[in-house]
Amino acid sequence: QVQLVESGGGLVQAGDSLRLSCAASGRTFGTYIMGWFRQAPGKEREFVAAITAITRIGQLTYYADSVKGRFSISRDNAKSTVYLQMNSLKPEDTAVYYCAAARTYSDYARADEYDYWGQGTQVNVSS
Repeated sequence: QVQLVESGGGLVQAGDSLRLSCAASGRTFGTYIMGWFRQAPGKEREFVAAITAITRIGQLTYYADSVKGRFSISRDNAKSTVYLQMNSLKPEDTAVYYCAAARTYSDYARADEYDYWGQGTQVNVSS
């Protein structure tokens, strides 16, 4: 069982930056793929970014087109924490941001592939 707790959300202005953190319990954090999703009011939950465990070919990161070049995902396995650095924030980035963990995956962008979820942290970007 893995428990995830997000933090770092808040109210910012367009163009500002925020860093979200997701602290995980359990000793197998390093073996999970970790993802960030978001859900805006009235919209479906959508993929934001994901980072794999360390593999033979390295550690891979993936991003939604809408955040590519502005957001950066990283992880610190020693601290069992995954981060989402969000720069150049836009009003359309306003949403509840969720951290998720998956033991295995075939499509990192599918929410139903993730086994564990945090409670979410609210991000509001004003224009």
